[in-house]
Amino acid sequence: MTNNEIIIPAYQKVTLSPREAAAYSNIGINKIGAFLRKPNCPFVLFVGTKKLVKRKEFEKFISNQLVI
Repeated sequence: MTNNEIIIPAYQKVTLSPREAAAYSNIGINKIGAFLRKPNCPFVLFVGTKKLVKRKEFEKFISNQLVI
């Protein structure tokens, strides 16, 4: 805990920021952003105008892909 912040590992979070998702998956931030802009993206969660990545759905999406 630093400065009264709780640090939670990415693998325990329900949602990730696009930057966290990029670091977590070793996929570039621009590619993550492109996925999040697609209609019917299975792992995007809108919080107002902010886009978050649903971690479990993102992991399922990646595991079903051969090429990204």
